[in-house]
Amino acid sequence: MKSRKLAYLERQGGLLTARQISRRQFVMSAVAAGVALPTALTMASDAMAATPKKGGLYRAGFGHGSTTDSLDPATYENSIMTQVCFSYGNHLTEVGPDGQLRPELAESWEASTDAKTWTFKVRQGVEFHNGKTLTADDMMASLNYHRGEDSKSAAKGLLSGITEMRADGGNLVVDLAEGNADFPFIVSDYHLVVLPSSDGKVDPTAGIGTGPYKMDEFEPGVRFLGSRNPNYFKSDAAYFDGVQYLSILDLTARQNAMLNDEVDSIDRVDPKTVTLLARAPHVNILETTGTLHYTFPMRVDAAPFDNVDVRLALKHAVKRQELVDKILLGHGALGNDHPISSANPFHASTIEQREFDPDKARHHYEKSGHSGAIQLSASDAAFSGAVDAAQLIAASAAEAGINIEVVREPTDGYWSNVWNKKPWCACYWGGRPTEDWMFSSAYVADTEWNDTAWRTTDGAVRFNEVVKQARAELDNDKRRALYHEAQLLIRDDGGALVPMFANHIHALNSRVGTSSDVAGNWQYDGGKSHERWWFS
Repeated sequence: MKSRKLAYLERQGGLLTARQISRRQFVMSAVAAGVALPTALTMASDAMAATPKKGGLYRAGFGHGSTTDSLDPATYENSIMTQVCFSYGNHLTEVGPDGQLRPELAESWEASTDAKTWTFKVRQGVEFHNGKTLTADDMMASLNYHRGEDSKSAAKGLLSGITEMRADGGNLVVDLAEGNADFPFIVSDYHLVVLPSSDGKVDPTAGIGTGPYKMDEFEPGVRFLGSRNPNYFKSDAAYFDGVQYLSILDLTARQNAMLNDEVDSIDRVDPKTVTLLARAPHVNILETTGTLHYTFPMRVDAAPFDNVDVRLALKHAVKRQELVDKILLGHGALGNDHPISSANPFHASTIEQREFDPDKARHHYEKSGHSGAIQLSASDAAFSGAVDAAQLIAASAAEAGINIEVVREPTDGYWSNVWNKKPWCACYWGGRPTEDWMFSSAYVADTEWNDTAWRTTDGAVRFNEVVKQARAELDNDKRRALYHEAQLLIRDDGGALVPMFANHIHALNSRVGTSSDVAGNWQYDGGKSHERWWFS
């Protein structure tokens, strides 16, 4: 039980944070309660720093970005574009810092008993940056943009279950071919930003949304500039006057920008330099755990990865703990060749952890009949230390008699020229809060982002059946069993080599304030640092 003194100080701190008492009044009350003056002053500073204040230009440095980036939401593929999207636009729903789903442009939602029909109530009084009032037609047109027969959208697979949509007064009604208990999570996907419509169509590259910041400038692979939307519908968010996002792919340049006070925050801090950065008096380290995982996808439609024994040989040939120790320096956890982390609700913790086993690797490799070098494309554009990780994989595979040739790829254009094109490469996935969302993003047969091309094997066919069953299943015990099978199928038949889950590591200027809850579903507080952070 809290002491009366502690409870009193917490109440006073709350009053100070809410600006109901002054700093002087707080300090006097703390001293009167027996707190030493220096401690009382520190407590007051901490309480005031935790109070959101408006103002300032927020400058964020990103370890992503490419000259091929576009404002077209169908094409978003990296963290800087995720943040750009969340800055100028909103979605029907959003994932909060606690991982729970909450309303955004949809004020509420409800489902039919079979989860086949979902009704989203449109939030009233929301305006787009061009002055147009948000309607259900805008929501419908924005989703339909990703559903067209010729659509190449990365979100097309997420929406493949929709059979019909209609505006019903102030509601958007969505009919699904099969029940989907997670559908409200799906519509929070960053690709599915709601845009203003005209005659059922949207302009995907206008950069006009309902979001907290209006787009002032966008230069692909360089920077994004935005200014606060004075009509933003969230009164308790978006504290900065403006935002500037800079693509700084080079790790050293990104960290130097942080040390030289040229930016207010950076992502993808190298675990090797966390301690060095933390020594700077104006720098704080922010680390979050979640669903981020580093992968090496093998495309099963390309030789030699069309042979399951080659895939299994490579999976057994990896020293996973060595990667966590040497690449992440302990800032992460072991992966088990499937994308579901312990943060997910139906993580299959009983599946045996795959370990380095040169005998099994050699057995499967000899059984495959393959010989010669296997090329592995890598760049630190994929993740910090990706090239080193590839070299470590090559070294451990050599112990099993497998020759891996690491191909160092350029950072710029990596996501458009290498990933999802080369037979084997380094990659990262931010993960998703639910199993179905993760599977629908990267593993089901009809998604554009199936970067392992795992679609036609017996295991893949069964996997797609299981995902559909689990999607419509409302009994959690039955759902857990289905997701267990799905994770096992990816692990043993799929093309995803998933050796490790990584923490998100950021460096923040000490004047940047955050809440005690920081999201781990994406980098930068779920991609919403511009909306949730402030200058103290």
